[in-house]
Amino acid sequence: MTNFLNELSQPGACRFGTWVKLGTLETLEMLAIAGFDFVVVDMEHAPHTFETAYRCIVAAQGLGLQALVRLPDYHGTYVQRILDSGSDGVLVPRVRSAAEARQAMDGMLFSPRGSRGLGITSRAGHWGLRSTPDYVERGNQSVFRGVQFEDAGALASAEQILAVDGVNAAFVGPGDLALSTGKPATHPDNAVLIDGLLAAARARNIPCGTAVGDAAAARAARERGYSFVMVSNDATLFAKAAAELVRGIHA
Repeated sequence: MTNFLNELSQPGACRFGTWVKLGTLETLEMLAIAGFDFVVVDMEHAPHTFETAYRCIVAAQGLGLQALVRLPDYHGTYVQRILDSGSDGVLVPRVRSAAEARQAMDGMLFSPRGSRGLGITSRAGHWGLRSTPDYVERGNQSVFRGVQFEDAGALASAEQILAVDGVNAAFVGPGDLALSTGKPATHPDNAVLIDGLLAAARARNIPCGTAVGDAAAARAARERGYSFVMVSNDATLFAKAAAELVRGIHA
């Protein structure tokens, strides 16, 4: 499977994925068949256990999808096992400062850059068949380590956060940003903050992503310069289709 970071670094590249909130392999397979490029298993806003997240990672990659995981928080409780499960990378929610970013990165990088433990007999180490140098190299150089910018203070500190060793991707949470500023997501002041992050990410050649609700918004995000875009999620896609069907029945 190709390296997700390498894919995003291609000129003009934009990859489209969706959040996985359901632990059912059938719906995951449907997303792959539908043509999504990647999925993000959501451990922050869905009831995934470590085991369901692991099964989604393995199934998604087997179906040809890149598989990221959004961690429950930035403290890193799950990150060792998620990375050793062979995920293509993680999104770290609610990062508000360079100090928090450093805390998050520490558990994702091997010594001397960080404190991630050596787990060569894990899935990421091909159950002991991958050489230790290759396992360490992939862990330090190829894993997607994205931080989520979700409040005004974080976006104002974008350059400092993106400069933290290990950070190699960024993500804008427009909904939480709107709550933080007290202004609608489409307000010009929010747009200024987001444009600042996009510019800072481009300057460092760091891919920046966001989440949207539909295809039109996904196309607009691509035009704005995002490198990866999450469109809706598996549960909402099903819910909307079911609601539309029922409305049609009773029309």
